[in-house]
Amino acid sequence: MRETPEELAALQDLLDASLSRSTPHLRSIITTRSTLTAEQLTQVLTGMCTLAVSTVTAKGEPRISGADGHFLHGKWHFGTARGAAKARHLAARPAASVAHLRGEDLGVFAHGTVETLNPRGGEPAADWPDLLAYFKDFYGEDAFDWDNDVVYYRLRPHWMTVYAPDLAKLTAADRS
Repeated sequence: MRETPEELAALQDLLDASLSRSTPHLRSIITTRSTLTAEQLTQVLTGMCTLAVSTVTAKGEPRISGADGHFLHGKWHFGTARGAAKARHLAARPAASVAHLRGEDLGVFAHGTVETLNPRGGEPAADWPDLLAYFKDFYGEDAFDWDNDVVYYRLRPHWMTVYAPDLAKLTAADRS
């Protein structure tokens, strides 16, 4: 777990507020018995988690694609090739939705705005050196030309919810 107490508190506030303003239908599915706390979520979302990332084209058409997601400091971080369609979409329209699903055991859904962490020719995010060290450790120092090949994003969510009907089943799967 990399989250500070302040980051955990902010994540818990987001989860609580998101669920409270969700539709009655969603609240009938995601209840206090079928969700996770911020602390539990950060313990489950470790390493690389495959994300479905939804962007919007210039014509307003939705597009979905996969990305390696890393849940760090209570937010999703993901990257793609600088020339990828999702990179063009996010540069022009930074609103995005992401989902991480593990069968029927876990669903994490978030909507928000992305922040580019390492813009080409621009000022990187203040925490980019620490994040880059994490990514290089995870993927390997020479996995990419980190300055030119890949662009990384942080989703700043305004809504996030978690469906997890059985925490014991999730943590048992992590141990196996």
